[in-house]
Amino acid sequence: MTQTVKVSNLGYPRIGKNREWKKNLETFWSGQKNEAEFRSEMERIQLEHLQTQKEAGIDLIPVNDFTFYDHVLDAAVMFGIVPPRYEYDGGDIGLDLYFAMARGNATATACEMTKWFNTNYHYIVPEIGNQTPRLTENKPLAAYRFAKAQAGIEGKPVVIGLYTFLKLSKGFQPSETAEIAKRFLPVYVQLLQELKQEGVKWVQVDEPAVVTGLTNEDISLLETIYAEIAAAVPGLNIILQTYFEAAEPLEALLKLPVQGLGLDFVHDGGTNLESIERLGWPEDKILGVGIIDGRNIWRSDLDAKLALLDKLATHVSLDRVFLQPSSSLLHVPVTVEGEDKVKSVIKNALAFANEKLVELKLISSALENRDAVAAELQASRDALATFRALPERGREDIAAEVRKLAELPANRNLPFAERVKVQQEKWNLPLLPTTTIGSFPQTPEVRQARLKWRKGVWNQERYDQYIRDQIDEVITFQEKLGLDVLVHGEFERTDMVEFFGEKLAGYLFTRNGWVQSYGSRCVKPPVIYADVAFIEPMTVKESVYAQSRTKLPVKGMLTGPVTILNWSFVRDDLSREEVANQIAIALRHEVKALEDAGVEMIQVDEPAIREGLPLKPEDRQHYLDWSVKAFRISTYDVKDTTQIHTHMCYSEFNNMIDSISDMDADVISIETSRSHGELIVSFEEQDYDKGIGLGVYDIHSPRVPAVEEMTVNIDRALRVLEPELFWINPDCGLKTRGWAETESALRNMVEAAAIARAKTSPSKV
Repeated sequence: MTQTVKVSNLGYPRIGKNREWKKNLETFWSGQKNEAEFRSEMERIQLEHLQTQKEAGIDLIPVNDFTFYDHVLDAAVMFGIVPPRYEYDGGDIGLDLYFAMARGNATATACEMTKWFNTNYHYIVPEIGNQTPRLTENKPLAAYRFAKAQAGIEGKPVVIGLYTFLKLSKGFQPSETAEIAKRFLPVYVQLLQELKQEGVKWVQVDEPAVVTGLTNEDISLLETIYAEIAAAVPGLNIILQTYFEAAEPLEALLKLPVQGLGLDFVHDGGTNLESIERLGWPEDKILGVGIIDGRNIWRSDLDAKLALLDKLATHVSLDRVFLQPSSSLLHVPVTVEGEDKVKSVIKNALAFANEKLVELKLISSALENRDAVAAELQASRDALATFRALPERGREDIAAEVRKLAELPANRNLPFAERVKVQQEKWNLPLLPTTTIGSFPQTPEVRQARLKWRKGVWNQERYDQYIRDQIDEVITFQEKLGLDVLVHGEFERTDMVEFFGEKLAGYLFTRNGWVQSYGSRCVKPPVIYADVAFIEPMTVKESVYAQSRTKLPVKGMLTGPVTILNWSFVRDDLSREEVANQIAIALRHEVKALEDAGVEMIQVDEPAIREGLPLKPEDRQHYLDWSVKAFRISTYDVKDTTQIHTHMCYSEFNNMIDSISDMDADVISIETSRSHGELIVSFEEQDYDKGIGLGVYDIHSPRVPAVEEMTVNIDRALRVLEPELFWINPDCGLKTRGWAETESALRNMVEAAAIARAKTSPSKV
């Protein structure tokens, strides 16, 4: 092969090497920067990202992948889609309104936030309703001009496709989608016409929603959208970009009048290659080959990637191929540089965003002349071989524990209907008990104390005393508010997954492996590189101390096996099911340690269980089955009087209520506040016979809701849920909130609970 294959990136991490983007946002929100200073810093960060990709030799560099908060929110604002409660009357949309939609303000709740497909990124859900879209600002055009003027880059504007935008939106019935698409098409045409007039050569139109399963109506809608665009904007090169799964039916997508189609060859299970081998590839289309994993952090097996490209080359000429990541690199950290605490044998097996760009260029060079890059290919080969041979990646003792899982009972000793009676006798809780989800505000002082301990400025004894002092204060705080079931506050924990990963075998931790979760919220996922195993109790010390400070019950707090899995970067040589089982076994040891220590109300959180749901409907039940099994492995052998709680957030659960019930937790809390009670519809349509708490206010917004607002949420829930099984709580942990707003909101919540108790007829109980 002698062709030079072009390298295209699909999106670059926004946050910066040292999270400069996050810090700029938060200083602006706090009033420490004015708007001009904020925008200037954002431009500097954006330019740095562009220059990094230019220096890496990327041929097609994405523009408009940069955002001040979220790219879906950007699209909604660009089209003038602003919910009526913000009282927008046209014209420019300033930062105050933009951030109000994301975070709420004093008079209006924030827009709903939910998962971006099956990732841990959250997007702001557009609320379309009866609004007529218009182009308030051509953001892709502005981004294109910025890249050209500031960095000399002929950028590739990235636009969310109309089909995907509508599938991600709310405020209309599915049957109305085609009609609403007609409203939006003139705006999309205008946007693309302006790009063409500017001289843009390629536009990346992201349509990840096409991988979730296309009906005949969906295919017809796609044909209508792209036929109208092709007729209105002839000559503009559009690559319709898919990712996260196989694009099916491929034959339908190949008929669309676009100049290129981008496919994920990493997470498609081999289906995309099979489809191309069956169908061939049209001579008039570019194939975007998503060959480097855009969602995980491991060095690629370059021999395997080149073998795949050799197969593709028999069906499509490589001069009509763009080499790409499988998705935007938004989902991985920026660079391995500076990870000096990671052992070299493991570090050499890592590839973050910048290193993935290097891999893409190396593959491109190898396709042109493999001999010229033989040394680089061999170095990559050797690094992977050394890493894969590590003994901790194949522990027989862990394999033996996994094999024993086949002998475990399927259920707890007593069914829930009988357990609830003995638990109520033991705990003697009031009707509609109040609690929180787990964490309390982590102030700068708390983070500073943890940093002093990590750096050795404080010894273990001093740090432990500091944590005990924080627990004392939060226990007193909760008692004064009148909460019924308390928590210890989690002041010793950085992140709900990282904390456990640090205490389990098989994990490693990076210094700067941060990724964006939502808005300025960044997480540093731990890395599962070897077999996961329990070492010693992880939470008993703090939980036992907290319980000793009050007569009220204090929940032990754990993160569940599937959430630990989904919020980690996971080794890629075992199935996710196998790794989840290893984590579940380790957590079972911790649950037993808590119970033995007298902590008999234990919350095993699974906020991420739904985000791992496969995008193809036919694959979902298998995932749910092994996810439920993993949860049960961690909790099945507790006493009947031990009450198991779990928590889930920001997901659509109406199609998995049965699986949630099968987890057999005694109490589950689920977010409903941002979705304005829509989840309650699921319980209006389906029976749920276990304890449940529907979050009555949104902790991701600084806004403090009134008692009346919470009461409305409670009243609606109690129309469909049994009062004796209903709990009242916030929708998520309180770590990111300030103490003043936390106190005000919880005080209102307790008052709303009291009102609800007074209105609840004894005959209903």
